[in-house]
Amino acid sequence: MLWWRALAALIVAVALQVGTNYANDYSDGIRGTDTDRVGPLRLVASGLATPGAVKRAAFVSFAVAGAAGLALCAVAGWWLLAMGVASVAAGWFYTGGPRPYGYAGLGEAFVFVFFGLVATAGTAYVQLDRITGLAVAAAVPVGLLAVALLVVNNLRDIDGDRAAGKRTLAVRAGAARTRWFYAAALLAPFVVAMALSVSCPFALLAVLALPLAAGPVRSVLSGADGKGLIAVLGATGRLQLAFGALLAAGVAIGA
Repeated sequence: MLWWRALAALIVAVALQVGTNYANDYSDGIRGTDTDRVGPLRLVASGLATPGAVKRAAFVSFAVAGAAGLALCAVAGWWLLAMGVASVAAGWFYTGGPRPYGYAGLGEAFVFVFFGLVATAGTAYVQLDRITGLAVAAAVPVGLLAVALLVVNNLRDIDGDRAAGKRTLAVRAGAARTRWFYAAALLAPFVVAMALSVSCPFALLAVLALPLAAGPVRSVLSGADGKGLIAVLGATGRLQLAFGALLAAGVAIGA
């Protein structure tokens, strides 16, 4: 493994996530969507930072991702530049621009593609100079767990989003269906990990994270809402981290 390529890919991924969060904070803040927010504090809506400062922070984060991405393009192929531009655009237009796709219920689809397929298969590509079936298959559970994070976030904000005219998938589907969607997105990755073990036996290491799914699934299906879902959001993030680390370790051991 070329350590600097792995580090650059990590910088790209983290900077894109940070930039997207700032962009979301900015766009929702100036639209007034976060006025009745029950989730973690937002910078613009709370007045802790000016819209301009948050917007600049988003652009700086995207620029950091771009710089690291250009270094990877130089050695792995300039076609990756198109992927990088698409990733930045997806981060900005989630809630930004005149017709944000997050307001149209398409957030989960884009998260699955960019934080699952593109991030995972793209990282593997810059290491191997090719896209493998294993990389694409491993991207599926990674994307599903990223989707689960967004689903529980939108479930928590369903009332406020509905009032603000933000037609997320949760608003469109309703709370009951959204709760089952969350459970499916959180548990399906373990089924995929077991399927992956046919060609990569050590992928089963990811199943060790399964106990971490019990609490959040139980809370969501039992009707937790509003601020009660903030803890579920944290638990989902910890599960995503544990699953990803274990799956990556399993793939590395089996390589």
